[in-house]
Amino acid sequence: MTILPPDPDLDALRLELARLRAVRRWTYDELAARSGLARRTVIEIEIEQGRTIGTLKTWHALAHALDTPLDELFSTLCRRHDLPGSGGD
Repeated sequence: MTILPPDPDLDALRLELARLRAVRRWTYDELAARSGLARRTVIEIEIEQGRTIGTLKTWHALAHALDTPLDELFSTLCRRHDLPGSGGD
């Protein structure tokens, strides 16, 4: 019997990215410049839900630009369920 993990909450991850950008009052252009990513990449990840989730390299660049630990940013993926290893299962 295979037990599959819960689906990641990609909407929460996108909302957290938008929140972190808004707190800094950065435009898409500014986040793109600070992360070294194309503006379109930032917009597609943050807004166009389901179209792209980005690569680990992309999220790593965003986390560094936002001075946010990658694990903290990615913990939003588990908002609707227990984090792995939290003893919730």
